[in-house]
Amino acid sequence: MQSYSLIAPAKINLYLEILGARPDGYHELAMILQSVGLADTIDLRLNGTDKFRLHCDHPQVPLGETNLASRAAKLMAEQFRDVFANYGGADITIHKRIPVAAGLAGGSANAAAVLVGLDLMWELGLTQSELQELGARLGSDVPFCIAGGTALATGRGEELDPLPPLSHLWAVLAKYRSLEVSTAWAYRTFREQFGSTYVSDPESLEDRRQRVHSGGMVGAVVRRDKAKIGQLLHNDLERSVLPAHPQVSQLRQALQLPGVLGVMMSGSGPTVFALTESEAQALQVREQVKAAISDPDLDLWVTEVSSTGIQLASPHPHPPEKP
Repeated sequence: MQSYSLIAPAKINLYLEILGARPDGYHELAMILQSVGLADTIDLRLNGTDKFRLHCDHPQVPLGETNLASRAAKLMAEQFRDVFANYGGADITIHKRIPVAAGLAGGSANAAAVLVGLDLMWELGLTQSELQELGARLGSDVPFCIAGGTALATGRGEELDPLPPLSHLWAVLAKYRSLEVSTAWAYRTFREQFGSTYVSDPESLEDRRQRVHSGGMVGAVVRRDKAKIGQLLHNDLERSVLPAHPQVSQLRQALQLPGVLGVMMSGSGPTVFALTESEAQALQVREQVKAAISDPDLDLWVTEVSSTGIQLASPHPHPPEKP
């Protein structure tokens, strides 16, 4: 086919623990990642040239080499030179719905969609594992964004163990539009503040990994115990981000409402989410927060957890609700 349109879901972290330092300079992490229905749409169309041209309807999205979608296309061209020479480049259009610099892996999801889309367009027939290996070269979240669903992520986030998919669980996502938090800043600040607690020797790291594998949150996800999942939400990065960004802390408090299973910041923030058992409860929470914080800079979304990663778009994909 000459063109493809793909849905690229955002992700939230149900659990994020920083275990220690890695020899490569990254952090050793243990996370439980969850796809949600809030998603970007990425259109790819062969353009008859030897170039990739990136377009996006969001002014904050960079269109140069720093964009992960651009880097994904370049990586595919380098890996499959003969195929690229045969098919040529493509126009890549990102229809942005996932907020930028929000801790929701929007850039990683876009890159994942480009990998999947070019695999289809160029008829490469790559397996999901092969696509994920390529994705890991671009960023730690890209392999998860390809597969989606629910997964335990270790290493720097690229080593994935799928968990039973969650369903009938809703999230209210809240973010101040003008507020961004750099992922690099969040991890660097955490290292500066809490690096003395890190473990680095292989035996200690493995012991910490196993404790997460057999811990309460993994068990709650396996049992689909939504109440327990809400109680056990955890994100180490809150310890650095919340004191530096009082708005995020206040937003977290505002979401602590009746009917909410649990509230947490996602990834490096500044998005905060509240989990509920029904769409009706989520919509009620959204309205209560809107009434409590009358700030036009505040965006709120209601979305259900998703069991899929990158997928072909239906003619009329159902978007998450946002006023």
